[in-house]
Amino acid sequence: MSLRMSKGSVVADSKNFYQDLQAFTDFRKVADPELYHPVPDDWVVAVADIRKSTIAVQEGRYKDVNMVGACCITAVLNVIKGCEIPYVFGGDGATLIIPSDFVSAAREALIRTSAMSEEQFKLSLRIGFVPVEEIRRRGADAMVARFELSRGNPLAMFSGGGVELADQLVKEDDGRQGYQVMERAADGPPDLTGISCRWEPLKARNGRMLVLLVRAMAEGDPEQRSRVYRRIMEALQDILGEDARNASPVTDESLSFRWPPKGLAAEARATRGHQSYRRRYFKLLLESAIQWACNLLDLKAGDYRGHAYRQELKENSDFRRFDDMLRLVFDCSPAQVIQIRSMLEKERAEGQICFGTHESDEALMTCLVFSLAASEHVHFIDGADGGFWRAAIEFKRQLAEVSADAQER
Repeated sequence: MSLRMSKGSVVADSKNFYQDLQAFTDFRKVADPELYHPVPDDWVVAVADIRKSTIAVQEGRYKDVNMVGACCITAVLNVIKGCEIPYVFGGDGATLIIPSDFVSAAREALIRTSAMSEEQFKLSLRIGFVPVEEIRRRGADAMVARFELSRGNPLAMFSGGGVELADQLVKEDDGRQGYQVMERAADGPPDLTGISCRWEPLKARNGRMLVLLVRAMAEGDPEQRSRVYRRIMEALQDILGEDARNASPVTDESLSFRWPPKGLAAEARATRGHQSYRRRYFKLLLESAIQWACNLLDLKAGDYRGHAYRQELKENSDFRRFDDMLRLVFDCSPAQVIQIRSMLEKERAEGQICFGTHESDEALMTCLVFSLAASEHVHFIDGADGGFWRAAIEFKRQLAEVSADAQER
């Protein structure tokens, strides 16, 4: 059966839609319309983001923000067994697209995650669900492609405007539209098995960690948008080197595992479940000591192999992603940062893109480990000191200027 569907169709056994997609491995092709397939009508977009994240960022708690965003993904994946679903990590939240059969379980998982976030981190989550069918009725679409970091470790890429529309509908819901989940009562903690926060912040070896948000402005013309993104990716490749993966924040030089890890307290708070914080922390302290020794001496403990895991970790980091815009984190020299901004400003002056950037000395990494034995693990990358959240400030300002200019004309 072909997976290429007409708009608004439902495939037989649609629960297998995502896992049956043919994956691509060359990120430079990420905006190719031929890679994207319409999500079945009976799926639902789930949105989770942190309210008033400004305060947390100003307090220097962006690592906690990242942790809660990753927990939203982990909690949902842990209650959906035997079915792969597409998701994207947004820094201060997450978006997932879920078959209708699993929406109830996902809803409960996110409510439990919200309660955990409030109790352990004093961060309030906004949660909402928007049917794909509703997105299409409103003129947008939900399209997904499957990008493979390494064998068994896919990342979803989104296009069609549906994810952005779902986010907008949830944020604008005042309680009467029915998209936002208003209840916060939860019977027990979420299952956050697999979430991990033990590596030190990734130090920029070239000078700067550059976070980029880039959106092509050719509305209604997928081919033109694809050409713009391809041109951007080629320009970045020229600036960063033949293979832009060389600018990954995750390298042998930047990976550092110290004991006790700085992020262990956040992991203990998030994953304590019914245990006391002290009991959970000391259990993780012992686990991390074993992991530290394995990394230092290249030893093996159970399914954990220090050297092999580090090599896999470099491959399985999501420093490049796409959800109707490019979201990138690169380790750059100051001269390369200037070149990249100059290139983006030129594209913007020609009306081709809007963009946002943020620079810092470090990047943050939050890990999601599915199976060490099967080498299945994904690592979410964001810039320090606000990362994608701060880059979005410039991006939204540019979008507002474009909108204002359009109204004046």
